[in-house]
Amino acid sequence: MSFAAGFKPVELSLLEKLRLLNWPFVLVVGLVALVGYGTLYSAGGGAHAPWALRHGLRFGVGLGAMLVVALIDIRFWFRCAYVVYGAALVGLIAVEFAGEVVMGAQRWLDFGLFQLQPSEVMKIALVMALARYFHSAYLEDVARPLRLTVPSVLALLPATLVLKQPDLGTSVMLLAGAGAMFFLAGVRWWKFALLIGAASAALPIIWQQLRGYQKQRVMTFWDPERDPLGAGYHIIQSKIALGSGGLWGKGFLEGTQSQLSFLPEKQTDFVFTMLAEEAGLIGALGLLFLLLVLVGYGFVFALRARNHFGRLLATGIATTFCLYVVMNVAMVTGLVPVVGVPLPMISYGGTAMMTVLFGFGLMLGVDIHRDVAIPRFPVDHD
Repeated sequence: MSFAAGFKPVELSLLEKLRLLNWPFVLVVGLVALVGYGTLYSAGGGAHAPWALRHGLRFGVGLGAMLVVALIDIRFWFRCAYVVYGAALVGLIAVEFAGEVVMGAQRWLDFGLFQLQPSEVMKIALVMALARYFHSAYLEDVARPLRLTVPSVLALLPATLVLKQPDLGTSVMLLAGAGAMFFLAGVRWWKFALLIGAASAALPIIWQQLRGYQKQRVMTFWDPERDPLGAGYHIIQSKIALGSGGLWGKGFLEGTQSQLSFLPEKQTDFVFTMLAEEAGLIGALGLLFLLLVLVGYGFVFALRARNHFGRLLATGIATTFCLYVVMNVAMVTGLVPVVGVPLPMISYGGTAMMTVLFGFGLMLGVDIHRDVAIPRFPVDHD
């Protein structure tokens, strides 16, 4: 077994890893979580319960886990990529048979002390598996359609299981994240154009397969006023809150739409709207800037990595995180239908936060082990 040209085996001590750890990135993560704590404190009417305190405790545990993940040799995560994916897939299958039903959706596994949402775990697990697969594939390999069969199955299988829960938003995010990984691996743009064209042609069939409430969401997206007190209520109240915040906001704990409970799901899906009402456009843009900084760090980590797995992993996780943000903000501003995507580290939710912090730990690990060699085992060439 030989290392790629220019690589030498690198073994780092714990002190060296701590020195290489990107502490400014950790600081920005903490700032975003602090904004989330304050927003959930306001959502609770100026009380730590029921959301802010749990949010803070979960972040504390997740932050410790993030640092531990970052210090583990990146080659360990390379070897475990398919195992993590398999575990997440087993979790999705288990949801089909023993999942907890909450608000009409069967997405959670109840372990007594905590509930786990396997679909959130799969967002990172899928990136890991695809990074592992494409690490060993060269441009001439991804140019062959048959070589894309395995990664396509890796993406379509969990997306289909998640769609059955039903969770359209997460299913779309899984496919979008996988599409980004395919593009990063070198799949040509015209293949994406063909896929999009085929999907567009199949829209009538897809429409017939949607459930009633999913069709209602699409119709409401086009015309929220058609049912202002029913299906269109969420997005109408969200837009009112966004507009009433103005440039500087109404002030902490002073948002009328949220404090008077006109704004629904203010602690989860519409938490960004609540923040924008109280902190205004300036506060909302400030939060988006911090989130953009985290995405930018991910791409910087990828550019500095000398192994292909690390480059794909860091870029894939940064892209997935960016999709979280874009989907949530687009949803609450009426640019896309309401599909139930949380705002990472701001929205209340345990599995989503832990998954994001686990992904950040992997990104930090890529940067710490940027000079660690991971041999590329080329696939057989015809």
